Amino acid sequence: MKLKLALVGSRAFGAQVFETLRKEEGIEFTSVTAPAIDDRLAVAAQAAGVPLHILENPRFVPEQAIAEGTDLILAAHTHARVSDEALARSRLGGIGYHPSLLPRHRGIAAVEWTILEGDPIAGGSIYHLADGWDAGAIAAQDWCFVEKGESARELWERALAPIGLALLTKVVHYARLEGHLPAFQQDQRFATRAPMIRKSVVLTEEVATNTTSLVVSIVGADRHGIVSALSEQAQLFGANWAASRMARLAGQFAGMVHFEVPRANADGLATALRTLASSGLQVVVAKSDDTSLPNALRGVELELVGDDRRGIVSGLTRILAERGVSIENIHTEIVRGGVTGKQIFKIGAHLLVPAEISVEELRQELGTLASELMVDIALGERQAADPAGSAAA
Repeated sequence: MKLKLALVGSRAFGAQVFETLRKEEGIEFTSVTAPAIDDRLAVAAQAAGVPLHILENPRFVPEQAIAEGTDLILAAHTHARVSDEALARSRLGGIGYHPSLLPRHRGIAAVEWTILEGDPIAGGSIYHLADGWDAGAIAAQDWCFVEKGESARELWERALAPIGLALLTKVVHYARLEGHLPAFQQDQRFATRAPMIRKSVVLTEEVATNTTSLVVSIVGADRHGIVSALSEQAQLFGANWAASRMARLAGQFAGMVHFEVPRANADGLATALRTLASSGLQVVVAKSDDTSLPNALRGVELELVGDDRRGIVSGLTRILAERGVSIENIHTEIVRGGVTGKQIFKIGAHLLVPAEISVEELRQELGTLASELMVDIALGERQAADPAGSAAA
C-alpha cells in the first residue's frame, strides 16, 4: 500500500526531501507547493511531473494546494502556514521539521538562537502541524553537539539539515507501515522563543535641510476627496508628502500627515490646510524646524507578532516606560492566522531609546515579556531617512 504525500517547502532542503522520498518504495507525491516557479523545489517537482501549486500568498497554504486523496502533508523549509481546510484534505494531517529540540527555540530563527544562546547541544524535531507556534505534538527528535565557533549556517549544513531529512524519512515510513503517527505532547515548562533577528544598521548622518516640517491631524466624517484635498494643497506650496497614517474608524476618517515644505511656504500651507475645517473636518497643524533626533536618543524599530490576548500592549508599554523609552509612532492590527483562523495581534512601532540603553539590553528585557506572552518581538536600529529620497506630492 502506498502512502500519498503532499509536500509544502522551498529551496535546497525542500528539494532534497522531495528527491529522497520519491525514490523510496511505497511513497507517492500527490502535489508539491512552493513559493515561486523558479524555486529549487518547484523546479524539481516540474522535472518529475508532479502537480505543482505556486503560493499566491507566501505565508498561507490554501485548501486547493493539497490534492484530494492525500495521506500526509510534509512541511520542509517553509514559513507558510497550512490552513485548517488544507489539513482537512489529508488523512493523517501534517508534520513539519523544526531545527531545534522543541519546545526550545520555537520560532523563525531557531538555529540562530541556538548559537546566540551558546547551546552546547542542538537538535531537530518532527512535530504535528497544529495550534500555536511550533507547538504541536512531537513525532520524532534527534540531537547533535554544537561545535565551538560554529556559525548558524555551518550548524545547519553539517548536522541539522541531515537530521531533518533522516527524521522525516523515518516518520514517513512509520506512517506507511503503522497507519498513524507518533505523538508526544511538548512540555510547556521548557518552551522558549526564537523570533526573527534584526541586525543593527549604522545611523546615517543627519543632513541639514532648508525645509520646515508640518504635522497635520485630520478627523471627520469619511467621504471621497479628503486625501486628494490634502495632496492638492501640498503641491501648490511645493511640499513633500513625507509620511502618513490614515484609517477609517467607526465611520470617521482619521489621519496624520507629515509634510516637508520650504521654510518660506510653511505658514501659507498651514493656513491653507486649516481652511479645510470649513468642510466639516477637524484640522490641527503643528510646525517644527527640527526633525532630527536629539543626541541623547536614537531611533529603534520594533515588531511584535503573536496570538491575540489581553495584556500585550500594557506589558510592552510598561517595560518601555520604565526604561525611559518613548514611542514615536505605533501601529496595531488584528489579522486571522493561517493555520487555525485564530486572531493574530501585530504591532509595528518606532521607538526613541536613550543612548545609554543598548539595543541588546532592551532586547533581553523584551525577550522575557515575549516568553511570558508567547509572542515574537524583534528590534533593530532604524536608519535615518534620506531627505533626497522623498517624492513630491
